[in-house]
Amino acid sequence: MLPADRFPAHRLSSDSQPPRTLVERAYLALRQDIVSGTLAPGARLRVEHLKDHYEVGAGTLREALALLLSDALVVAEGQRGFRVTPISLADLEDITATRVMLETDALRQSIRHGDGDWDARLRAAFEQLSLAEQRRGGLDPLEWEQANKAFHEALISAHRSPWTKYLLSILYRQAERYRHVAIRLGARAPLHRDVHREHTDIFQAAIARQEARAALALEAHIQLTCDLLRQAVRDDPLTPLTPPQGQIA
Repeated sequence: MLPADRFPAHRLSSDSQPPRTLVERAYLALRQDIVSGTLAPGARLRVEHLKDHYEVGAGTLREALALLLSDALVVAEGQRGFRVTPISLADLEDITATRVMLETDALRQSIRHGDGDWDARLRAAFEQLSLAEQRRGGLDPLEWEQANKAFHEALISAHRSPWTKYLLSILYRQAERYRHVAIRLGARAPLHRDVHREHTDIFQAAIARQEARAALALEAHIQLTCDLLRQAVRDDPLTPLTPPQGQIA
């Protein structure tokens, strides 16, 4: 049995079904605050403080924190409680390499096995992502993140390995933390890229069943965030990888 089968809350997001229990609700709220940087990397997670903020009991909060361990977003410190998992450039490079390896192979397999339903799912996901990226009045970050995740999931949805999909869901959340860092750094020194063009290249190759071209486009897309952050740190070694956030802990 996969961890996802035992507790499927990691698949929940604000655009899906609402959490069914207080533990799931606390889990999702904590996960979002960790991914966005509201709970800073390395921050100690004090149950006595957080239970009031998330409006749950101490026991419920501890259960949610324990579940976040399986997502590698929280680390346990023995009897001293929990901390938000630290981030670093080396960690991002490892996440990126592993994600490229798993996700490009999953895309290849999905293209080979995908049927008409896969084709329809991918077209619908790309259409929603395109709307989010081209909306007049500016990009809604939450809408874009939901659409982006749905697009990446649609790309590999015909792959037959539940374990691969589960591991990629964890890696996606880890990569999402670094995207938030890239966005914050980009607000000060724009990190130039055309994300919609990247997604279009992936979609067009995948829908045309050109698996080698699609895999190369996906690899370049995943790798670029890592390359841009590495360049930002190289240009200014004093630039913190994780700028200060509204820390709750």
